[in-house]
Amino acid sequence: MARRTTTPPPDEDFEERIVDIDVSAEMRTSFLEYAYSVIYQRALPDARDGLKPVQRRILYSMSEMGLRPDRGHVKSSRVVGEVMGKLHPHGDSAIYDALVRLAQPFSMRLPLVDGHGNFGSLDDLPAAMRYTEARLAPAAMLMVQSIDEDTVDFKPNYDGQETEPSVMPSAFPNLLVNGASGIAVGMATNMAPHNLGEVVAAARYLIRKPDATLDELMRFVPGPDLPTGGTIIGLNGVRDAYETGRGTFKMRAKATIEQVTPRRKGIVVTELPFNVGPERVITKIKELVNAKRLTGIADLKDLTDRHKGLRLVIEVKNGFNPEAVLEELYRLTPMEETFGINNVALVDGQPRTLGLRELLSVYVDHRLDVVRRRSLYRLRKREERLHLVDGLIIALLNIDQVIRVIRNSDDTAQARAGLMETFELSEIQANYILDTPLRRLTRYDKLELDREKEQLQADIAELNEILGSEDRLRKVVSSELAEVAKTYGTPRRTVLLESSEAARAAVVPLEVADDPCLVLLSSTGLLARTTDASPVSGEGDRTAHDVLVSVVRSTVRGEVGVVTSQGRMIRVSVLDLPALPPSANPPSLAGGHPVSEYVALESDERVVGLGSLDPDGPGLALGTSQGVVKRVAPEYPVNRDEFEVIGLRDGDVVVGAVELTSADHDLVFITSDAQLLRFPASVVRPQGRPAGGMAGVRLDGGAKVVFFGAVDPTREARVVTIAGSSTALPGTQMGAGKVSDYAEFPPKGRATGGVRAQRFLKGEDVLLLAYAGPAPVKAVSSTGKPVPLPEELGRRDGSGLRLVHAIAAIGGALGADGDEEAAATEGGMATTGDTGGEEPVS
Repeated sequence: MARRTTTPPPDEDFEERIVDIDVSAEMRTSFLEYAYSVIYQRALPDARDGLKPVQRRILYSMSEMGLRPDRGHVKSSRVVGEVMGKLHPHGDSAIYDALVRLAQPFSMRLPLVDGHGNFGSLDDLPAAMRYTEARLAPAAMLMVQSIDEDTVDFKPNYDGQETEPSVMPSAFPNLLVNGASGIAVGMATNMAPHNLGEVVAAARYLIRKPDATLDELMRFVPGPDLPTGGTIIGLNGVRDAYETGRGTFKMRAKATIEQVTPRRKGIVVTELPFNVGPERVITKIKELVNAKRLTGIADLKDLTDRHKGLRLVIEVKNGFNPEAVLEELYRLTPMEETFGINNVALVDGQPRTLGLRELLSVYVDHRLDVVRRRSLYRLRKREERLHLVDGLIIALLNIDQVIRVIRNSDDTAQARAGLMETFELSEIQANYILDTPLRRLTRYDKLELDREKEQLQADIAELNEILGSEDRLRKVVSSELAEVAKTYGTPRRTVLLESSEAARAAVVPLEVADDPCLVLLSSTGLLARTTDASPVSGEGDRTAHDVLVSVVRSTVRGEVGVVTSQGRMIRVSVLDLPALPPSANPPSLAGGHPVSEYVALESDERVVGLGSLDPDGPGLALGTSQGVVKRVAPEYPVNRDEFEVIGLRDGDVVVGAVELTSADHDLVFITSDAQLLRFPASVVRPQGRPAGGMAGVRLDGGAKVVFFGAVDPTREARVVTIAGSSTALPGTQMGAGKVSDYAEFPPKGRATGGVRAQRFLKGEDVLLLAYAGPAPVKAVSSTGKPVPLPEELGRRDGSGLRLVHAIAAIGGALGADGDEEAAATEGGMATTGDTGGEEPVS
């Protein structure tokens, strides 16, 4: 197929001329011209300075405009207009987009433009050029350094009225440090950023050893260093890219598992893969959650700000393993992305795919050429100046004769000729002398000229040495690179991880298994659960933890009941409780949470213990301050979060709640008038929830129950009582303590008065605190710190010894001998104080 081209005649006598052109040949020629223009003038960077033409023109124009780091910012539109009018005859939006990228710290590892204003984010576009301001960043001065010293070639601009550099001097390896991306015709480039210090170290090693191997260079440059940090997984692809110029690797967000709320753990993301914005991640997560492809996420918050940086908080539902949810996020969302390296750049005007060694070699050769040309320029300038200084010194030494020659001359030409003939000066020297003011021809100026001459001669000698020795030239380039790395180098941001290391991570199930566990309540009102159903031991570190109020066996996905002094039982999900690490030695509940975060209590209500909600589980035994005892039949409603477990009389409160596993265990009351009553639990029949219980201990006038618990009579147990005055203010007296063997107290029938547990001394008329449970016994202060107890007293009805520290709670070493059943059911605890939370519980 041919195209007919008609050329209009200049006049009527000119015949019409039609040229037949082959369309395929015309299209081929036009396409190649277009492709050539895109490749060389727009899309691909030069391997020497790592800049595309538009970027180079922006930096050169800003340098010519004097927009240095020590000057003020100017409107970005002014820069764009300067570049477009003189050097880059394309659209202003393309120039501004390139300017914006040069200023974005999340796009450039070492930004070259210092932007002022909204230069956008990974999710948002920048403000218009009329609103933003810009100037050169300090690192950009390295790119244009010594450009006016004939270090690079200049070429005409698009209309031939201006000139522009064909390449920048580039005092650091910009292409490797900042990377590049671009799409040309039939080819593309995508280069990853690297750490300046690492790249400079590799370049200096190559300068010192030009035949260095790739493995040797990779000791300095192990992998990319992305501006947004994150983690790179799979270094095999990185090595392929360094060897062949093409390769891939995976980028992962940096995330940690934290306790984001008192009752929930979450995933906190602080770094994202390169070129991935938080909005993109948030949108993808919401889509997956709505489509039910991603489970276990309760909430998602973007707490990113300019002070703390990126912070995405992903709350994980209770019952799901945060580690497994994080792996799903890596698999399904942009929190893990693939980066394909394609190192295509222009070398001698031709596009080439380069490995690490080739990239460094091209830059080193360019830098050697720049320093060589700079040295030649400086040598020429210093020789010219030395020539002028020599002539001026001759004039100073013969100042009278010089003046005489000038005065006797008719014009400047005659004076010039006279000076040249009389003192054997060159024409340049003679002109310089004639142009020098008389005030410069003083004795002081002679000394200054002598010093300048010495400095010029030293500089010339040094420059000749650099130009005459290749080794000296390489040392200069290496030392200058070292100074750049020292000034502008920053620590590595991206963590490098072998793919085998990531694969070794343990496979964690998505949902938390319904494993057996123990739920613990401490004397300072902390709730927690163990990671398994191992016995709770009171032995071990006794320096920084309190004692246990209650221990209940459950499962991770089960529920337990919190029993209060008002006779209420409130459901609590075990999953909501913090899990103590396996290394912890319960009852140390430093990682527990206050019980007040799980239940709402009235002002006069206290937590007295925990109970199992298993209908086939052990029964719950309660004791009240008025001496009532009750065994609750485990028939709890399944559709209510809270319910009553005892019908209390007016003024009565529950003082103790324990789980029973055997009817052969003793139920124990200790009253305020120092009476202890023990009787078998078998004599108390289980009752329904509304029942008010039955008589447990007979109280004398004014007395009340201060302790209720359960004790296995076949195990070693102790009784601890602390006596004091009823008229003293709470917390103002230490009291007198006594420790006795539980076997010293004989059992008696239910509803009797019991036997005396401590003899009151003068000033004592009430028990402040009491406890009966398995040995050994522990006592703690109101802050949970251990308090020593007096030695055991042989007599059950003896008097106590004065205490030197106030005791807030007493508990036993539950399960100290490894008996799991005893660990989860025995004992109870005596406390003083009020409600749960930070105060001791009873």
